[in-house]
Amino acid sequence: MNIYDVSQQAGVSIATVSRVLNGNPNVSEKTRTRVMKVMDELGYTPNVFARGLGLNTMKTIGIMCSDSSDPYLANAIYFLERELRSNGYDSILCCTGTSLENKRQYFELLLSKRVDAIILAGSKFVEMKDKDNAYIIEAAKDIPVMLVNGCLNAPGIYSTVCDDYTAMYQAAEMLIRSGRRHILYLYTSYSYSGVNKLQGYKDALDALGIPVREELIHQCAKNLQDAKELLLSLSGSGLTFDAVMTSDDSLAVGAVKYAHAKGLSIPDDFSIIGYNNSILSYCTDPEISSIDTKIEALCTTTVNTLMGVFGGNNVPGKTTVAADFIQKQTTNF
Repeated sequence: MNIYDVSQQAGVSIATVSRVLNGNPNVSEKTRTRVMKVMDELGYTPNVFARGLGLNTMKTIGIMCSDSSDPYLANAIYFLERELRSNGYDSILCCTGTSLENKRQYFELLLSKRVDAIILAGSKFVEMKDKDNAYIIEAAKDIPVMLVNGCLNAPGIYSTVCDDYTAMYQAAEMLIRSGRRHILYLYTSYSYSGVNKLQGYKDALDALGIPVREELIHQCAKNLQDAKELLLSLSGSGLTFDAVMTSDDSLAVGAVKYAHAKGLSIPDDFSIIGYNNSILSYCTDPEISSIDTKIEALCTTTVNTLMGVFGGNNVPGKTTVAADFIQKQTTNF
């Protein structure tokens, strides 16, 4: 049961129903009575989000990200703010870091500012333990919570995600079919997105008969120098690898530096695939083949979904956006 059903049954527009819900005085008593009667007959309980474009709105959206200096998240913030402005909304940005306690505190701060919704940009806001997500789920009972590339299944939470699993699966598959058999995988975090990427890599290897070797899977700080040093250390220990897949372009830059240090020819001797198709992937020589996660589409869809929620529309709890593989110079498929 939603606002559309009420408007149809009462023979009035959705805007009129919204005015009744918001107590707008520009509605005749006769119309107000008819709408209220229909709501009672249908057992309709007004969704607090349906009032978003009516009275008592701050016209302000809270945005949280873990690190605004990260190129991926910086782009996300830009696109989110651009779309919110185009819909008449201001925004408040909080950079939380990765500490769960900091995330909770900033979340509560935004709630105290009476924002109309909160957007969580990046998958690091979805914790692996259900109890650590309780503060988000509880708040979503009162205001919409939007997740950009993170997913929680609860009322009032709306997720827009990239299909990281399929993107990584297909990229690994292409590497294997090009002749690579010892593919090193570097990842930055064990987040919602990170788990899906890693599983895509593993499943592709398994499907094509390549053993999944834990010694070829390593976590690394999101730092190009750290990635280079890690690869040099692994190579020095006798580990053999002929390709590297990474969960972020910064690690792929480190892989390029490693190849140069070792005198390896890219992509003939050594293939590299980055992730996010950020500006970093264009700043190396050779340029890095990378997976484009469509950050602009993710953010535009998130804001469009939020506007739909405010309008009382039926909107999906989860929307998935497909990624693209961008072939550059570090692969030769």
